[in-house]
Amino acid sequence: MAQDVLCEVNNCTHWKKGNRCGAEEIYVVSHKGKNASNSEETDCKTFEPQA
Repeated sequence: MAQDVLCEVNNCTHWKKGNRCGAEEIYVVSHKGKNASNSEETDCKTFEPQA
């Protein structure tokens, strides 16, 4: 897995200093089935809001 996954969503449970993602796994899905043409057609399902 990539060592440096960047994330600017500061209210995510996995957000770490320096805009780093600290999740063990990253799960990304497409709005268009199994294929996406650009980043706007995807979502990060790993996101969990801070309590």
